[in-house]
Formats: sequence, structure tokens, C-alpha cells
Amino acid sequence: MENNNNNNDIDAPLLTSKNVSNNNNTHFHSGIPDIPPINGAKEFFTQFGIESKKLWYLAGPAIFTSVCRYSLGAVTQTFAGHVGTLDLAAFSVENSVIAGFSLGIMLGMGSALETLCGQAFGAGQVDMLGIYMQRSWVILLVTALIMMNLYIFATPMLLLIGQTEEIAHAAGKLALWMIPQLFAYALNYPIAKFLQAQSKIMVMAFIAATALVLHTIFSWLFMLKLGYGLAGGAVVLNLSWWFIVVSQLIYIFSGTCGRAWSGFSWGAFSNLWSFVKLSFASAIMMCLETWYFMALVLFAGYLKNAEIAVDALSICTNIVGWAVMVAIGFNIAISVRVSNELGAGHPRAAKFAIGVVVVSSFLFGSCLAILLVIFRHQYPAIFADSLEVQEAVYALTPLLATCLIINNIQPALTGVAIGAGWQAYIAKINIACYYIFGVPLGLLLGFVADWGILGIWVGMLTGTVVQTSILFWICYSTNWDKEATMADKRIKEWSGQKNVVEDQS
Repeated sequence: MENNNNNNDIDAPLLTSKNVSNNNNTHFHSGIPDIPPINGAKEFFTQFGIESKKLWYLAGPAIFTSVCRYSLGAVTQTFAGHVGTLDLAAFSVENSVIAGFSLGIMLGMGSALETLCGQAFGAGQVDMLGIYMQRSWVILLVTALIMMNLYIFATPMLLLIGQTEEIAHAAGKLALWMIPQLFAYALNYPIAKFLQAQSKIMVMAFIAATALVLHTIFSWLFMLKLGYGLAGGAVVLNLSWWFIVVSQLIYIFSGTCGRAWSGFSWGAFSNLWSFVKLSFASAIMMCLETWYFMALVLFAGYLKNAEIAVDALSICTNIVGWAVMVAIGFNIAISVRVSNELGAGHPRAAKFAIGVVVVSSFLFGSCLAILLVIFRHQYPAIFADSLEVQEAVYALTPLLATCLIINNIQPALTGVAIGAGWQAYIAKINIACYYIFGVPLGLLLGFVADWGILGIWVGMLTGTVVQTSILFWICYSTNWDKEATMADKRIKEWSGQKNVVEDQS
């Protein structure tokens, strides 16, 4: 992306096929100079305003789409809280453990397409986008067939890991009903990356918004008005996800994507093993994030009075999930900003973009936390009729408010890591902070110190704080001039004629 004030330059590819050269001295830079050193308050606020516009141009539609898609499950969970405590606990466990595990795998593997489609589009190889999407479909559909066993044997698996018999049987029955959602995941995430590479974000936002409106109406109708409960909720949730998939496919097949979609091709079955390896590598970091928060609800099921504990924590994670959808928008935006500025040879602009996204995400998270504290006596009743559950949620409000702030900053810093190409390194940090430190501390405080649900959450949130602090220090201490040089080398490697030949083979 060129570093100027025109927001439309976000759509401009960094490379074109004419830029590709075998000359090792070639630099794939935009020719636009880096931002000047900032020496005063006036210069700072001027650049802050320019960078904020670029950030929100990317983040706005991404946030809206993410919130709408996440809200499908959140709306169902909200209505389940008005059906009964067991229904809420069953949906929470299925949505967090079974569907959450699947979501982490599918979203992570689909994220490999973000690199490949962006690379193909930037290099002018637009025809390859459809091939890449079809390859991803093949891999994710096969993965979905394998993961279907998780849904079929959900009840014995949940019993094996210690869930109460009543919750395990109810969640297992619901998991069988939700198998169609698994295959919708497998098709949706490659489609999303395919469209994002072409900056067709508004179409995705419109479809997601339409799905959410219809989902809310029909969920209320089937779950509460007609009294079908979780069975009705499962049908509506499945149909809502398939509505998104089918609507996006109609848009793609209608010819609106030009050369990016030229029909189905046998080329989708070539070079699959390399694609599998790339997809698996992309899934690791995403899954480490997703499963960490999934474990919160899982551990709550081991506490005394498990239904109340699971219900209260699931409501809190529901709220955190909505906030995280906003943070994902920042994650996507800063990933694009950092990668584009480094590729253009603008280390100062990349570093300044990081400062802007950290400040923006902190302010947004703080506003959410303040609103939550102000309405702490009212909001629990929105999610559950049980007074016990409402009181448990009220007691967790201070911790929830803190979590909203931390969980808005952390994804933004993770986006920096993605933009700079540090995924493997950050995955190691996640393992240490989350699973070696955070989870054991949460279990120690929750069960040994007998703090219950509060202890589990405090321990695991501490792991997130440590991870966020490490990411912040890495971003602060990094030599961004060196990162820009490394990005230049990486662009040469991935945009060379060798790649073009390989893609066409």
C-alpha cells in the first residue's frame, strides 16, 4: 500500500506481474517515501489522524462482519438462557467445546488462503484465486468429514473429560443436530479469504447483516414463541450459516469476481500436500488462541453447582466474544498495514501504525468496560432468567471489565506478529504463557485455593496479560528497519518466477 492520504490505495496491489524480476537488487517498494520522523505534537496528531483513517478503512467492515457472524451463536445462546438453565449449559458446552474446537481448526486452516490469495492478487495472478479457494475447499471438507466423529461421539467424550452426565448428554444430542454447521464452516472460511483478497468486504458485511436479522427473528419464533427450544435453535443456526455460504457462492458464481472465478477446475487437486502443510501451519497459532478460551467453560463444568458456573461463565465469554470480534477487525487491519508498509520499505510508518492500533484498541476496550460497570445491575438479566446465574455474572463483572480491555489489545498485537511474519515464534510464546502458565494457575486458584469460577478466570487471564506484555515488548524493541529489509527479501522469494511456474504446474 502506498503511504499517502488516499484511502483507495488500500486496494492497489503491492506487486504486479510487470514488477516481478529476477534481479536480486530489485526492491518491491512503492517509490513513496516513509513518513518523516515525528518531532512535535502537531506532527504526531496529524500522522495519527492519517493512520487512523487507513486503519478504520480496513477495520470497519471487518469488525461489522465478524460481529454479525459471531452474533449468530450468541443470539441462540441468549435465547437458550430463557429456555432453561440446562439448555443454556448444553448449548454453551457444545458451542464452546465442540463447535469452538472445530471453528479453531477450520478458521486456522482457511487462514492459509489469506497468504496465498493475497500473494496471487498482488502478483497479478488473479486467475489463481479460484484454484486456491477450491484446493482449500477440498482440504477443509475432508477435515470436516474426519471431525464429524467429534460431533457423533460428543457425549462419551464430554463424559470422559469430566462433564456432568446431564450436561454431557444434552450437549451431545445438540452436537448431532449441529453437524451441518461444521460443513458450512469448511466452505465459508475459504470463501471469506477469497473475497477479502479482492477487497470485496462490503458484500460480506451485507450478507452477514441480513443473516443476523433473519436469524434473530426465526430463533425467537422457533425457540420461544413456538416452543421448540434447542431443537428449533439448532435448525435456525444451521440454516443461517448455510444462508451465508450460499449467498456468497451466488455472488461469486454470478461473474462479479471476473477472472478470479473462472469455474471449477481439476487444478484444485494438484499440489494438495504442500497446501495441507501450509494450512496446518496456519492453524496452529489460531487454535492455540481459540482453545484457550474454550477451556474456560470446560473447566467450569468441573466445579460444584456446575450448571450455574457454566451458565455464568458462558454469559461472560459471550460478551467477551462480541468484544473480541471488534478486536479481530483491528487484528486484520494492523496485519495488512504492517505487512504493506514493511513491503513498501516504510519501517517508521509500520511502527507508527502499531502505536495507533494499540491506542485505538485500548480506548475502545476501556469504553466497553465502563459501560459494563455502569449497567452491571441490568445486563445479566438480558442473558438469563435465573437469579442465581444473574448474581454469579454480577460478581464476575469487575473481572469481565478487565478482560474486555486486555482482550482488545492482545489481538491487535497478534495482528502485528502476523503482518511481520512471526507466527511460528508467537505460537511458542502462546504455548508457554497459556498452557504452561495460565491454565495451571487457573486450575490451582480455582480448585486448590477454592476460588471457584473466579480463580479459574483470574489464572487464565493472567496468562493472557503475560502474553500481551511479551508481545508489546517485542513490538517496542524490534528493529523495524531490519524487518523492512527482511520483508523485501521475502517478497522476492514469494514473487519470483519459480513460484509462477509452480502455481501453473
